[in-house]
Amino acid sequence: MTYTTQGIHHVTAISGEIDRTLDFYGRILGLRMVKQTVNYDDPGTWHLYFADEMGRPGTVLTFFPWPGGVRGRRGVGQAAVTGFLISPASIGLWTERLRANNIEFEGPTRRFDDEVMSFADPDGMQLELIARPDAMAVAPWDGGPVPAEHAIRGFHGVTLWVRGDPGTAALLTEFFGYRLAGQEGARTRFMAPGPIGNAVELLQTSELRHAAGGVGTVHHIAFRAPDDATQLEAQRLLWDHDIAVTPVRDRQYFRSIYFREPGGVLFEIATDGPGFTTDESPAQLGTGLRLPSWLEPDRDRIARNLPPLPAALPKEQGVPHAVR
Repeated sequence: MTYTTQGIHHVTAISGEIDRTLDFYGRILGLRMVKQTVNYDDPGTWHLYFADEMGRPGTVLTFFPWPGGVRGRRGVGQAAVTGFLISPASIGLWTERLRANNIEFEGPTRRFDDEVMSFADPDGMQLELIARPDAMAVAPWDGGPVPAEHAIRGFHGVTLWVRGDPGTAALLTEFFGYRLAGQEGARTRFMAPGPIGNAVELLQTSELRHAAGGVGTVHHIAFRAPDDATQLEAQRLLWDHDIAVTPVRDRQYFRSIYFREPGGVLFEIATDGPGFTTDESPAQLGTGLRLPSWLEPDRDRIARNLPPLPAALPKEQGVPHAVR
């Protein structure tokens, strides 16, 4: 039943106030906003993409902002923590950077021989910076507010909260092709062969509550498929094993299928292409509202109904001006 993924394609989360999201992920974490579009299933909601310079798979964190929305709840059946990859030489800079921005954090602590710093974004979404020696092999974005040698290189991976059911681990190894990489207490790490976004950690928890979606939570995790043929083969394998999976959906910059893994987390399999430069040049990524062809006739109405983005953002944020 195996198709071997290179790891995580993107993580999609729900945020609250747009200004805070742009400031935190653009200025403080130093990610580039590479796309302003909408939730194609709910065009009244922005869909904002942060990533490296080009939006390469394994670096993409996306948000559905819900200003004034209800706060979500952490619990089992959820991607509870999103981890970013940094160089071990960058721990000192990030310690000072978080302190300078009044962000409370824990660590660094040791986990699987890596150094880990834990903190939360303004909406309470749990994040980590994981320092791994192999991060130096991944080229950083050199145009952001964080010095390139210390910049976030992409994802380390995600931590899923589980409650003893072996189904999630079996799916990772028998379907996605992850290998068991280690265990420390209640935490088990699985690794894919890709250079970034290649870790999924399962944390066995005694938490009795199930997760509730909302502001400050991850909506879904997307895994990489190199092309359409591989994605269709993965879809067929899921169908053959009685796992309900959606038809292929065109997301303009990739194509997607969705299903629930045994622990309840919403998983996606997304193609690596065609990428974010299909409707913007590399220099202009993230500088204006982009819509797919089927929504373009409603551009004026959609733009009027969207919450406003800041007219301009400080250059040090590494986020281009918001232009509709």
